[in-house]
Formats: sequence, C-alpha cells, structure tokens
Amino acid sequence: MNILLALIPISLLLLLVAIGAFLWAVRRGQFDDLDTPSLDILGDDERPAPDPKRGESPAAPPPRRDD
Repeated sequence: MNILLALIPISLLLLLVAIGAFLWAVRRGQFDDLDTPSLDILGDDERPAPDPKRGESPAAPPPRRDD
C-alpha cells in the first residue's frame, strides 16, 4: 500500500510531461499539415544524372567503409 504513495505522484508527473510535450508540438506546428509529407515520397526526383564526359561528379560520394 505504501507503493501507491510513490506511484500516484510519479504517474501524475508523467501525465503532465506528456501533456506539455503535446502542447509544445501543437504550438510548434507539428500537426499543421498531415497530408503532404506522406505524398512527398511518391514524387519523382527531377534531378538529371551526372555526365562523366563533362567532368561532373555525383552530388555525394558513396560512404567509405573502414572495416
């Protein structure tokens, strides 16, 4: 029964933290546009491939593995 004296305040504190995090996210605009991010992945990239004849290099070199 004594454990309830510790668990109830801890659970209330966690509830307040969760509510605070939710309100912070709402004020920062995290929930303003829920449709566009899921559709962005369906779009094609319009960037052309680099032309090695003209000396163009890829935008980012592949990562090196140092095993």
